[in-house]
Amino acid sequence: MVHHVVVEKMCGCAKRKNMPQIKTFEDKEDAFKVANAWAKELNETFCGEHEFNVVEVDANYVISVE
Repeated sequence: MVHHVVVEKMCGCAKRKNMPQIKTFEDKEDAFKVANAWAKELNETFCGEHEFNVVEVDANYVISVE
């Protein structure tokens, strides 16, 4: 079974950095680790206008943008 890490909305910072919107993993734990690391990096390196959080949806992880 594949698991996806999906960025819910591509903000301007994500687009400027040519960030992919979806990453696919074979292992759910790997997807979870990457989703959390990715959200942390986004919160620390982007402009600070948005906050990024990880939400589990079915077998996938969505990085939500607030």
